[in-house]
Amino acid sequence: LSSLKKFDEIKKANQAAAKKLVEDQLSSSSEDDDEDAEVKQGKILDKTFTIYTSQTDGDASELERTRQYMNEAFQSGAMTCLICIASVKRNQAVWSCCGCFCIFHLVCIQKWAKDSLFLVSSPLTDDDFGKKDYPWPCPKCRFEYKRSETPSRYYCYCGKVENPTVDPWLVPHSCGQICEREFKPSCGHKCLLLCHPGPCPPCPKMVTTTCHCKKAKPVPRRCSAKEWSCRLPCGRTLLCGQHACENSCHAGDCQPCPRVSKQRCICGRQTAERLCASPQWQCDQVCRKRLPCGNHTCEQVCHAGPCGDCPRSGKRSCPCGKTKFTLPCTEDVPTCGDSCDKVLECGIHKCSQRCHRGPCEICRQEVEKQCRCGKHTKRMPCHKPYLCETKCTKIRDCQKHQCRRKCCSGNCPPCDQVCGRTLGCRNHKCPSGCHRGSCNPCPETVDVKCNCGKTVIKVPCGRERTIKPPKCKQLCSRPPTCHHSTQEKHYCHFGRCPPCRQPCQKTLTCGHLCPVSCHDEALVRQTGSHQSAGPWEQPSEPAFIQTALPCPPCEVPIPVECLGQHEVSPLPCKSANPYSCKRYCGRLLDCQNHTCMKECHHVTKLNSSADAKKAGPECSQCEEECSKPRPSGCPHRCVLPCHPGDCPSCLQMLKIKCHCKLSVLYVECLKLTCADLKEKEHLISCKNQCPKELPCGHRCKEICHSGSCPLNCIQKVKLRCLCKRLKKEIQCSKIQEGQVSLECDALCKEMKRKASEIKEAEAKAAIEEEKRRQQAELEAFENRLKGRRKNKRRKDEVEVEQSLWQKYKNLIMLPVFGVAVVMV
Repeated sequence: LSSLKKFDEIKKANQAAAKKLVEDQLSSSSEDDDEDAEVKQGKILDKTFTIYTSQTDGDASELERTRQYMNEAFQSGAMTCLICIASVKRNQAVWSCCGCFCIFHLVCIQKWAKDSLFLVSSPLTDDDFGKKDYPWPCPKCRFEYKRSETPSRYYCYCGKVENPTVDPWLVPHSCGQICEREFKPSCGHKCLLLCHPGPCPPCPKMVTTTCHCKKAKPVPRRCSAKEWSCRLPCGRTLLCGQHACENSCHAGDCQPCPRVSKQRCICGRQTAERLCASPQWQCDQVCRKRLPCGNHTCEQVCHAGPCGDCPRSGKRSCPCGKTKFTLPCTEDVPTCGDSCDKVLECGIHKCSQRCHRGPCEICRQEVEKQCRCGKHTKRMPCHKPYLCETKCTKIRDCQKHQCRRKCCSGNCPPCDQVCGRTLGCRNHKCPSGCHRGSCNPCPETVDVKCNCGKTVIKVPCGRERTIKPPKCKQLCSRPPTCHHSTQEKHYCHFGRCPPCRQPCQKTLTCGHLCPVSCHDEALVRQTGSHQSAGPWEQPSEPAFIQTALPCPPCEVPIPVECLGQHEVSPLPCKSANPYSCKRYCGRLLDCQNHTCMKECHHVTKLNSSADAKKAGPECSQCEEECSKPRPSGCPHRCVLPCHPGDCPSCLQMLKIKCHCKLSVLYVECLKLTCADLKEKEHLISCKNQCPKELPCGHRCKEICHSGSCPLNCIQKVKLRCLCKRLKKEIQCSKIQEGQVSLECDALCKEMKRKASEIKEAEAKAAIEEEKRRQQAELEAFENRLKGRRKNKRRKDEVEVEQSLWQKYKNLIMLPVFGVAVVMV
């Protein structure tokens, strides 16, 4: 299982590497170093600069910086993400800094911003977190962005189009529209280039402006250089108000007056030579002027204006501030005798002395103090700080080293050790302080040169080993090594020169010139019979040697006709002989219906005037049946073999069903196929009545026919009124159409009225009968209730003993009465 798991991991890694290799080959940054790419790049640059150069009459001197950025966008490996030290491909999402215009992968800059914000906010406490919007810097120029400015989507350089499509005829990561970004510094105009990397060029618009001092006449100038100097003296009055500016016409405010003059101080006691630009100055003498009280003098240093009132006049408070006194300015304010009660330096206790002058003494009360780290407590004077000897074991913000500070409050200082980790370039080490996360990119750059050393590009440190050398525009000066007098022109390169691609032009045996590329220095695999010393010797890879190959057979096309004279094809000179084109012969056979199906072959002409498309003796003979189309409706085949001319008439009988599908008829095929519609209708009819049923339910009265039956039924039906008393015979079709209806007469209405009266009488009688029945049931129920009450009452009475007569009188009297009745 472990070996299978390891094999799957290696397989996935190889697949990912192969996928990355394919993407690198398809990307713009890995384009082949050929002339077509150079021409294509030049066309794209000309298209981008067209609108700008039309405003400057073709002057593109201001576009060099922008052209450099665009060349780096096309250059293989020139655009490098400083965060991951990898090439920026055409099909990858990117972000461009608005300060240094450096391009980064969108995923890399998002991770960089997230890590920067985390590192800045990690020393904060939970109370401080989120109160301030800390910025994150650009990895290259350290330009600061707000948290809300963290890129989340991929835009083109001008910011108009989200997720711009990859177009090989546009600058990578460009939308192809006009940039229209405002120039910096803003002049009111917008950039005229197509969407491009790097800074916008200077504004090319023409404006009419005057010089800085406004003395010269307005002249038309480029908007980017509209501020100009006429070189005449400025002449504006300086701030001293006495002299004029002697500098040549300049921008901004004039410089301070450079002349020197004698000027008095603010109080007017001293005079000194000073610059004319700073007329006001202050000496070091105290004022000493008599105040309005007449007892004291002003203690302020050299000042302007009146000295003000005496600071000891008016109401003054005692030292503790609880009592106010009104005293002459010559007397000091006495103490009030109350307790001081000022809060001491500890901020907890108050001064217990009486009102006194001067500062309060230190707090000497003993309190239970906790050390700064909070692990120990001790009773000591309030004014003394308490620090324990316990060293902090927390990890600093670098997440590597411990704090080790005595009695730490928990807010450990940043780590003061040097990071020293090897940067991504693998050449330098991080000089920053010990920190978390990835180190900043290496700021150094390295020169990468071409073979001749005339073309140089600067790349970030660490990329010089993987980046391709720059494309040099100088031609290769090496001599040719083949039989040609001059070498094919190509640019400066490393390694051997490419194989000569000029035509060979040697004369062949047939007289034509060899048209293939030069083959004087072809690489041929060496097929030496090297015998291995034993089974332990590994087979070596085949070696290639450079040798001159003979010219190949002549391939000049010569027109040759095929055997069957179907086509004339250009064949190579080496094989210009009659040939078979592999198509069917196609000559018309004697049956005049089919053609010869043999492969293209030679045909002998029996007569020079014979048709070229007629079959010859070498062609095949027709053995198929007649396949000519039969008359419409005839399902039988022709009885003759394949023949010229028309087929004979069909005399076979057809077995078909009639229109009503009940009878089978036998009709001659020729009559049926030659008959028109009316005759066919008559031939297929069985002459019996149609068995189909009409929508009304009656049978169709027509003779056997095609199509649907007519809807006008002529069957007589009985029509009754609503009470079913009156009736009348009417045609069925009229009833279906709703044209006839039978209404009830007066007698019908009178009978309806009588029948309703009888029903009402019967209903009333039934109601009365129901009431009588219910009354009888009620009476019977009440009688049953009365009998139950009597039986109850008898049970409640006291039983009285009966006499013999009362017990047996019924047994004696019943027979006597019976005999008497019989006798009577």
